Amino acid sequence: MKLSYKFVSALAGLLVFALIAITAAAVIARYLLGTPIQWTEEMSAFLLIWIVFLGAIACEIEDQHLKIDVITLMLPKALERWLGVVVGLASVGLLGYMAWLGYRLAESAALKKTQILRMSWYWIDIAVTVGAIGIALVMLWRIGLLILNRPVPSVDDTSEDLG
Repeated sequence: MKLSYKFVSALAGLLVFALIAITAAAVIARYLLGTPIQWTEEMSAFLLIWIVFLGAIACEIEDQHLKIDVITLMLPKALERWLGVVVGLASVGLLGYMAWLGYRLAESAALKKTQILRMSWYWIDIAVTVGAIGIALVMLWRIGLLILNRPVPSVDDTSEDLG
């Protein structure tokens, strides 16, 4: 999982860097040179969408998504573990549905082009599918560990890399 986390984080970080560079170039071109760069707004939106979904995968790998665990923490460990399996499986089902809808959206928009860059909307919309599948895969891995009653290693853990 550490390797997966590093890959997704590095890719998202690279996209953040590109977003910052494009935004800085747009500001410089508009306010210092007096010639705005037309495509920066479209590219910024594209990058931001991918950053969000890649960041969501990284968050899931780190188990950092928002959760309200007041009740589950009061349960016996065995029941807490099996509740985690049930909730995880329900989440994977919803993520699978989300991935399918995202794919249908991307397919339906494949011939539609952005106004300035003339880039297919497919590459923007498919981020939903990639994000949902990535999160679902991490959840399935975590569910497997819960079923086997094995501890879920932290990304910061210096022990054996499972990814």
